[in-house]
Amino acid sequence: MLDQNTSAQLKTLLERLEGPIELVATLNGSEKSDKIKELVEEVAALSPLVTARFDGKNSRAPSFGVAKAGEEPRVFFAGLPMGHEFTSLILALLQTSGYAPKVSDEVLASIKALGIQSDFDVFVSLSCHNCPDVVQALNLIAIYNPGTTATMIDGAFFQDEVEERKIMAVPMVFQDNNHIGQGRMTLEEIVAKLDTNSAAKEAEKLNAKDAFDVLVIGGGPAGNTSAIYAARKGIKTGIVAERMGGQVIDTMDIENYTSIQKTQGPKFAAEMEAHVREYGVDIMNLQRVSNIKGADETANGLVEVTLENGAKLESKTVILSTGARWREMNVPGEAEYRTRGVAYCPHCDGPLFKGKRVAVIGGGNSGVEAAIDLAGIVEHVTLVEFDTKLRADQVLQDKLHSLPNTTVILNALSTEVVGDGSQVTALKYKDRATDVEHTVELAGIFVQIGLLPNTDFLKETAVELSNRNEIMINDRNETNVKGVFAAGDCTTVPYKQIIIATGEGAKASLSAFDYIIRSGV
Repeated sequence: MLDQNTSAQLKTLLERLEGPIELVATLNGSEKSDKIKELVEEVAALSPLVTARFDGKNSRAPSFGVAKAGEEPRVFFAGLPMGHEFTSLILALLQTSGYAPKVSDEVLASIKALGIQSDFDVFVSLSCHNCPDVVQALNLIAIYNPGTTATMIDGAFFQDEVEERKIMAVPMVFQDNNHIGQGRMTLEEIVAKLDTNSAAKEAEKLNAKDAFDVLVIGGGPAGNTSAIYAARKGIKTGIVAERMGGQVIDTMDIENYTSIQKTQGPKFAAEMEAHVREYGVDIMNLQRVSNIKGADETANGLVEVTLENGAKLESKTVILSTGARWREMNVPGEAEYRTRGVAYCPHCDGPLFKGKRVAVIGGGNSGVEAAIDLAGIVEHVTLVEFDTKLRADQVLQDKLHSLPNTTVILNALSTEVVGDGSQVTALKYKDRATDVEHTVELAGIFVQIGLLPNTDFLKETAVELSNRNEIMINDRNETNVKGVFAAGDCTTVPYKQIIIATGEGAKASLSAFDYIIRSGV
């Protein structure tokens, strides 16, 4: 199962084990079972501290658990943790042995304080780049909460269970068989979800903070760059973010960022965050803003930011860099069948539709790239485009048209997502030239029709928005509100690209610093 290079790397990593551990496999004689047995034996052979057992009694077979020697397993892998999940296996081995996780003391204390006894199941696909964070978070919670288990379930290994539970998006998380979440979630988000008192405790801490010089709202490329440029000036800088990394986390491949020939979104986001932390920026993650008052609206001349948990923060300047989110079709059935056939991440959810028929909505670069990727997995892809022509780069169009299992429908208006009450069964669209409605029978619909700015919280504030709800800024990234600047995909700056957002973030930060110097606040 492991090639020579991987075995050598794993052998070196296993030297960090703090004590003996056991791999306890539950087998059933199938071909998949043989592969798990082979993996368990190969891992055990790499360290004298690892023992393999084949007397497991897990309810899912084939599978294997990781346990401290002499204890019952609390971390399970129902499938082969390869691909993106190989890191999850390595961390499970080390952390089960007692190796300290790379999380803050505060987060680790929160995990231990949960005091729960639950069984967590997380369904994944091995090509999903959002899944490992969730698997690793739940594994850590299980390791530090006796009586709790965490099981990674590869949908390809347990297709019957996937069909039975109607799993059509990953990662999908269940706690004691109750669905509690899906999609990318950080460790902090999961802990906050499980800790019912976390919001009040966090609000109390935030209210106690002193005023900032620059407070950035948003943790994507624009926001991170703004924070770095501000912190390098030696001024007090903070970031409020719903999730650090922003939408970049959901981007698979980045190949157009100068000097970086190719990287992946999660890796790029992690490196951005590490860069920000290098400068001691105060990061307030998992927070949403509900209101903002400009410097000329407050008694002390500071910008006031109110969070959804009730906390209030003050700063001499604020940089809004809240980014954008996927645009929805807004047709009947879309909301009802989200995660049950309607999806927005082909890389994550595509493998769940193996051998099935799907549609991609949108003929831009994202839509055509999604159709090309999916064509290698599913039975057939129908691309539906509103315009009379595709808008993707010609090289992508040529590739799409060369594939035998794709169909392109132009000048079409999607009108309804059809389902049977539990999952998607068809897409209805209207031919815009003839007004005739058609139905395409399928199992999945991937929506790739552009972005909407994350500015809803500003609609009741004094910050001026365009007719597209983008923040209006001038050439210095100033808004119409005193002390408030903006940068990135949430603004009127054209062309929503990572490299443009980072440049705008730098510009906004320099403008904010200039404002502080000249206004004397």
